Amino acid sequence: MRTHAALDVLLRRLIDTPPDFLDPPRRGREGQLQVAAVVNDVLALYGVGLSATLQASLSGQLAAVSANQLSLAAVLAWLLADEGWQGLDFPREHLLTLFADALPALAAEATVNRYLHDPDRREELVRTAIARLDLLPAGETAAQAADRLASVSSVERRRLLEASRAAEARARAIREALARKAAEESADKWTRE
Repeated sequence: MRTHAALDVLLRRLIDTPPDFLDPPRRGREGQLQVAAVVNDVLALYGVGLSATLQASLSGQLAAVSANQLSLAAVLAWLLADEGWQGLDFPREHLLTLFADALPALAAEATVNRYLHDPDRREELVRTAIARLDLLPAGETAAQAADRLASVSSVERRRLLEASRAAEARARAIREALARKAAEESADKWTRE
């Protein structure tokens, strides 16, 4: 049986994010907030060490990692520092994949401020964290939780849109191939007569 997390408490925690977590992330010689250190401290609460790859990603030294992604990582660390998570039973290594896999996708969809101030984006962030840690929101079944996450997830909407575009491109290619084949058969028939 999966453990349940208090969705309303976590949503409130995001609303109450301290301004320090929104300081410009340290990138090179600019910025203030050492995001890798913040995330490392939170992971240490769960007995998880920051992997070398994640350390490099969150240190602000990789040009491919945006300031928005770093800021969102700091906010996610704030969310995970809530003591309500401490008593929950979940695979601790999933914390690393939450930062390494889910976070970049979320950061690509919206700014950190949208995740804090827009109710749907805030819910998306919390529900993504809950789902990625193999938990359920309190009072919801697995089906209800998955359905609600899919309905608020901008990442899922993008995935579905891309899948739809790919399917349409495949259908168009098939139609064109069928039209070419019909034209060739018609031409062959004409030359034989």
